[in-house]
Amino acid sequence: MSWHLYILSFIFILAGVFHLIRPKAFMRIMPLYLPKRKVLVYLSGIGEIAAGIGILFIQTKALATWSIIIMLILFFPVHIHMLINKKAGLNLPKSILMFRLVLQFGLLYWAYQYV
Repeated sequence: MSWHLYILSFIFILAGVFHLIRPKAFMRIMPLYLPKRKVLVYLSGIGEIAAGIGILFIQTKALATWSIIIMLILFFPVHIHMLINKKAGLNLPKSILMFRLVLQFGLLYWAYQYV
């Protein structure tokens, strides 16, 4: 198994853990039109942890990889919302917010390598 896969796994497990221990931080960046934002934060955190673990096992690797890809696509509206909404952008420079958006494409490409 490639060491790159372990790094991808670590990134998603860590992100998922942060969703669970700091849900308010993630709720702040979510578009207001999304219902039950706290529930969505917890579900996405659990999903990220499960997918991060799942890509390490042959039996679950394909499902976990596709789950990561789907989550990354679903997270695009959050990144766009952060870019266009100053409060949701956490006062980060636009360049950082643009980088985060571009990073989503990089993560999508990276995850797709394991399909």
